Amino acid sequence: MQKIYCHSDMRALKFLERFTSTQVHALNPIETSSGKTHGGVSRAKLNSQLLKSFKSNSKLKSFNSSVSVTEALLLPYGLPSTDLIEPTIESHLKPIDFVEILADLYRRLEGCESQSDRSLLFVEQYSLLRSLGDPKLLRRCLRAARQNAVDVNSKVVLSAWLRFERREDELSGMSAMDCGGQVLECPKIALEYGYDPNLISTHCQCDQDQIEASNVPSWNENECVNLEQKESDVTFCIGNEEISCVRCKIAMLSSPLKTMLYGSFKESRKGRIDFSENGISVKGMRAVEVYSRTRRLDLFSPGVVGELLCFANRFCCEEMKSACDAYLASMVDNIDDALVLIEYGLEEMAFLLVAACLQVLLREFPNSLYDPKVMKFLCSSKTRERLAMAGHGSFLLYYFLSHVAMEESMVSTTTVMLLERLEECATQRWQKTLALHLLGCVLLERREFKDAQYRFLAAVEAGHVYSVAGVARTKYKQGQQYSAYTLMSSIISEYKPAGWMYQERSLYNIGKEKISDLSTATELDPTLSFPYKYRAIAKVEEKQISGAITEIDKTIRFKLSPDCIELRAWFFLALADYESALRDIRVLLTLEPNYMMFHGKTKGDYLVELLNHRVKQMTEADCWMHLYDQWSSVDDIGSLAIIHQMLRNDPGKSLLLFRQSLLLLRLNCQKAAMRSLRLARNNASSDHERLVYEGWILYDTGNREQALSKAEKSIHTNRSFEAFFLKAYVLADASLDPESSSHVIQLLEEALKCPSDGLRKGQALNNLGSINIDCGKLEEAANSYLSALDIKHTRAHQGLARVYHLKNQRKAAYEEMTMLIEKAQNNASAYEKRSEYCDPEMAKKDLDMATELDPLRTYPYRYRAAVLMDEQRESKAVEELTKAIAFKPDLQMLHLRAAFHESSGDLSSALQDCQAALCMDPNHTDTLDLYNRARD
Repeated sequence: MQKIYCHSDMRALKFLERFTSTQVHALNPIETSSGKTHGGVSRAKLNSQLLKSFKSNSKLKSFNSSVSVTEALLLPYGLPSTDLIEPTIESHLKPIDFVEILADLYRRLEGCESQSDRSLLFVEQYSLLRSLGDPKLLRRCLRAARQNAVDVNSKVVLSAWLRFERREDELSGMSAMDCGGQVLECPKIALEYGYDPNLISTHCQCDQDQIEASNVPSWNENECVNLEQKESDVTFCIGNEEISCVRCKIAMLSSPLKTMLYGSFKESRKGRIDFSENGISVKGMRAVEVYSRTRRLDLFSPGVVGELLCFANRFCCEEMKSACDAYLASMVDNIDDALVLIEYGLEEMAFLLVAACLQVLLREFPNSLYDPKVMKFLCSSKTRERLAMAGHGSFLLYYFLSHVAMEESMVSTTTVMLLERLEECATQRWQKTLALHLLGCVLLERREFKDAQYRFLAAVEAGHVYSVAGVARTKYKQGQQYSAYTLMSSIISEYKPAGWMYQERSLYNIGKEKISDLSTATELDPTLSFPYKYRAIAKVEEKQISGAITEIDKTIRFKLSPDCIELRAWFFLALADYESALRDIRVLLTLEPNYMMFHGKTKGDYLVELLNHRVKQMTEADCWMHLYDQWSSVDDIGSLAIIHQMLRNDPGKSLLLFRQSLLLLRLNCQKAAMRSLRLARNNASSDHERLVYEGWILYDTGNREQALSKAEKSIHTNRSFEAFFLKAYVLADASLDPESSSHVIQLLEEALKCPSDGLRKGQALNNLGSINIDCGKLEEAANSYLSALDIKHTRAHQGLARVYHLKNQRKAAYEEMTMLIEKAQNNASAYEKRSEYCDPEMAKKDLDMATELDPLRTYPYRYRAAVLMDEQRESKAVEELTKAIAFKPDLQMLHLRAAFHESSGDLSSALQDCQAALCMDPNHTDTLDLYNRARD
C-alpha cells in the first residue's frame, strides 16, 4: 500500500500545472461572531430596516440585476458555489468487499463457542452494518450483543447503549434508571454476572422487587446489638471505646481473623484487643460486630458500609466485601453519588460498585456529556487505566462514549479525548482500524489536517482502504491537490472501482475530467448525494436554476437529506418562488429543528419568519384541507411542510406530532420520526393516548409483545381508533393463520367505528383490504379499497389493482395503477407494481423508470436479473445483481445471487452470498435452506 503515497514522475508535470490556481474562499459579508456588518451596524438593526423595505416593495428586481432588498434579506450570502462544497468522509467502516467481510464475520459467529466472544462479534457486526444506515438492523446487533454478554461491564454498557438508541432521555417522567420492562435494558439484571440463554423471553421484575422491598420490616440497630450482648467473649478497643463481640462470629469472617483470634497470635489469649491502629472507627467496628451475627447491611448508612468494605479488604473478608460491594452498588442512583462512590470503588477494588456507578453515568447520556465533572473523569487517560484494572476500561465502553459524543458534536474536545481513549483500548485489528478512522474524521472536521492525516494513514496501513479518501482530503487541505489526485487514481487502478473513489477524485480533478468522475460515481453508486449537488450548483453558476432544481430533485425523491433540501430551498429563493422555498425550509426544520442554513450562518426559523411575509397565510381549516390534498396526491414532503406550519400554531398537539412521525417513517427518516413520536407521547392529553404512542415507540424499536400490551391497556381505558389500529397493525406483522386474520379484521372494523379523521380511516380501510385479500375475500377487499378511495386515500388504487389481478382482470389492474401513477407525486413504487400487470416489454420500461426514480428499490434489479437468467445469460444476471449489491447489500438480492451461483455450479460464491445474507438476518428461512444445500 505504501506506493500510493508517492508522487508521480516527470511525465505528469504538464498535468500538474493545471492544479496551480488559488482556492476560492467563501464570501462572508457579515461577521457572525460579532453580529455586526463590516460597516458596524448591528445585524438585528439591519434586518429590521430591510424588513420594512421588504414589506413595502411589491416588485422584485430581476435575478441578473444588482442585489435587491429581497435578495439582501433572503440571500445574504449569495448563492452556493461549487468551490465551497465537498462530501464528508463517512465516519464508519467501509470495506472494499463488503460481502466478503460479512461472510467472514458470519463464519466466525458460526464457529464461536464462547458467549463473551460472540457478544464482541456482534459489536463488530454493528460497526460494519452502520454503513447501511438501517436502525432496526443495528438495534438487532446491539440486542444480540447484550443477550450474549457474560461480564458485568459488557452488560452495563450494552444496556445503556440500547436505552440511548431509543432516546428514553427525551421521554418526560422517565428516570435514567427505569427500564420500562425492557429486560435487556434493565439496570439490575445488567449487574448480574453470567449468561442466561432464556434472558430474551423473561420479563423484568423491577416493579415486583420494589413492592417486595417496601414490605421488608425495618430493624432497630440497638435491638440488634443487644440481641447477643450477654454472649460476648471478646472486646475490641478503639481509643476509649469498647466494642463487645462474639469471638467465633468475628473469626468466621475470614481466615486471617480466625488465625488472629484462635491461632498462635497473642490476641487469641486476650479478652481485650486494641484495634485503634487498624483504620476503623468505633461506629464501623460496631457495624462489623452486628454484621458478624446478622449478615445484614441495611441497618447502616452508606458511609458505615464503606468502612466495612475497607475493613473487609484489610482482613480478606471476601463474603463481607461482596456483600458491601453489592449493597453500595444497589444504592447508587444519581450522578453526584456515582462520581463519589466510583472513586471509592476503584480504590477498594469493589468492581460491582464501579459497574453500578458507571451505569448511572452511562444511562444519563447524552446529558452526561455536558457535565464537566463526568467528562473530566471519563476523558482522563488515567481513569481509563484505573477502569481497566477494575475490568471496566474496555473498548466497548469507549466505543459507546465516543459514538454518543460524535452524534452530539463532531468537533468538540470531549469527542477527541474519548476517541483517543478508544484508540488506547483497541486490541483487535478492526478495533484499531475503527478508532483510527473515527479519530481521523473528527480531526478533519476540526481542521487539524496533519493529525488527521496521521490517523488516516495508520487506518490504511491497518487494512481500511476507504481511509485513503481521508488521506487524500487532508493532503488537499494542505495545498497538495495533485498528490491527492494521484493517490485516488492509484486506488482506482489497484482495486475494483467504487462510487466513492471517483467521487473523491473529482474533488481534485478539473474541467471535463471532473464531470466525468462525478458521472462515473453516480453510475457506480447512485445513492451518493454529492455528485447531484455539484451538478446542480454548477447549473446555478450557469444561471440555469430550473435545471439545478431538476438535478437535485433526482436525489431528493428517493433520499430525503437535510443538505439536499437546503440546496433546493436556496434555489427556490433565487427564483423568488417563496412558497416552494418555505415548504422546503419547513421540511428541513422537521428533520433537524435547529438547522443552520447558508453554510451554518443563518437559522432556518429566521428564514421562515421572513418568508411568512411573502406568502399567503392559511387558517387552520385551510391547512387541514391542504393536508388532505397533499396526502391524496401522495406528496409526503408537502404534507410534512403543512404539519410543520400547523405545529407552529399549536406546538403541543400530539395528534399532529403523531401524523408527522408517520410521514417521516414513510420517507425513511427514522431518527426524526422517533423524535416526533416521543414528542407526541410527551404531549398526550390522556392516558389512553399516551399508551398508544408508547406502543408505537416500542413496536418501532423491535418490542412487539410490549407494544401489544400497551395497545390492550389503551383499549381497556378507552376504545379509540388509534388503540384498535395499533393492536391490529402489531398482530398483522406476524405470519397470520385464518383465525388470527379474522381477529385483525375485527379489530380494524372496531377501529373504523371509532371517531377519527379521513387520513387515518383511509389507512385502516387500506389495511383491511389487504387482510381480506390474504383471507381470499376479494369482494370485501374491493369494497374496502373503494371506500378508501372515496375519502381520497389514493394508495388504495394499488390494493384495488391487486384485487383485479387476482380476478384475472389484468387490464383493469393496469389501469388502476396508471391512475395511481398520474395522481401520486412519489410514484416509483407505483411503476414497480404496475410492471406486474403488463407485458414483458412494458414491464421492463416501468421497472427502468422505477430504478431511475428510486435506485434503492431492489425489485427491479431482481426482476431484470431473473429475466436474464431465464434467457440463460447467467453472467449478465449475476452482473445485474452485483451492480446493485455494490451500493445496497440487500438480503433478497444476496439470496437471489446465491441461487444463481448455485444454479451455475459456483458453490463457493453461493456459500459466501448466503453467509453475508445470514449475517444480516440469521433466521431467513429461504437463505438457510440454500446455505445448507450448498454446504452439502
